[in-house]
Amino acid sequence: MSEMIKVGMADLKLCISPNAITTLGLGSCVGIAIRDPITKIGGLAHIMLPDSTKISNNQCIAKFADTGIAELVRIMVEAGASRNRLVAKIAGGAQMFALQGKSETIAVGARNAEAVVKILGEMKIPILARDTGDSYGRTVEFFPETGDFIIKAVGKDIKKI
Repeated sequence: MSEMIKVGMADLKLCISPNAITTLGLGSCVGIAIRDPITKIGGLAHIMLPDSTKISNNQCIAKFADTGIAELVRIMVEAGASRNRLVAKIAGGAQMFALQGKSETIAVGARNAEAVVKILGEMKIPILARDTGDSYGRTVEFFPETGDFIIKAVGKDIKKI
């Protein structure tokens, strides 16, 4: 019997097939699902902010795109995934509140999604699919066995990317 592993906010976990992994409440946060399609080793990070470099004494590496993605890749490779075969799917990065008359710097969702795309590009991990932006929250389920990334949102059809 397989297990559904739960990832909290500002958290990341390893997932080896046949298990699956999920995270709830991706508003402006981004869920990054990474997988080695041969070993079926995967993982999911639930990042809250794009960049840790402006924070001194960072105690939560999973909170930030730059440190969280690097750590997820590290633990996947340590578990037997091949760094050269890794592929990703991402979801979240919504604009949950209206920005009328506000600075773009509070557009955290868009900044999170941009940071994730940039970091995965720098790490040469292709993004196979994405469901980012808009103005609604998401819950995701990731299945390393098949690579399916299921996205659920209130009032929307279930999406498989």
